[in-house]
Amino acid sequence: MEKMTNIFVYGTLKRGQPNHTVMTCYKHGKAVFKGMGKTVEKYPLVIAEEANIPFLLNIPGTGRRIIGEIYSVDDSMLQFLDDFEGCPNWYQRTSQGIEILEWDGTDDSPEERPAVKSIITCFLYSTTCYQPHWLQLPYHKCYDTFGNHGLPYLKHRDIN
Repeated sequence: MEKMTNIFVYGTLKRGQPNHTVMTCYKHGKAVFKGMGKTVEKYPLVIAEEANIPFLLNIPGTGRRIIGEIYSVDDSMLQFLDDFEGCPNWYQRTSQGIEILEWDGTDDSPEERPAVKSIITCFLYSTTCYQPHWLQLPYHKCYDTFGNHGLPYLKHRDIN
């Protein structure tokens, strides 16, 4: 049985977001959607840079509890995601407590299914590499590129 790791995504990798195809591309490895969760700690989630990138700033206790998706990924996908996220230089992968909001792990055995409101440990990508003025940007609790913030994510080819 292959080793799988829980990962929490809160930005462009979520379903319906611009980079979600990365999670579904079998050549990168395996990623299985498990459910929805919310960080136990509060963090600032801001939209910054020319490309309107969602950044989770690694400042626990500041901001909001962040809502996102939980995936179970194999080692190949985890390595791909590290590269995709520019880890460890741009983002850092850390282990965090995530409260289960809903669980969809239909392939889990009954003893593997966590209860709603229980807390599991997941990796997430946050950054300590941010501009000081980002702390003055609005803090979001749930990212959507199409949200009413008016800052759609721009892939590199979309930037002039």
